[in-house]
Amino acid sequence: MRGRQAHRLGTLVLSLLMAAIGVALIGQVVSEGAGPVSGRALLGVLFLAAGVGRTYVELKRGSSA
Repeated sequence: MRGRQAHRLGTLVLSLLMAAIGVALIGQVVSEGAGPVSGRALLGVLFLAAGVGRTYVELKRGSSA
């Protein structure tokens, strides 16, 4: 595996991990019955958006190269 491939794979893995953390945070908020404006819910949405966004950009970059 070359350096560029390793970097791309690492980016994908970390991006999917960020999205999973976001889903876990949102799931925790829902299971506890906390309001949607709580800090954990906001963090969950932000982690999910960042993970999905990074994954999308990396996959788009890979298909054009």
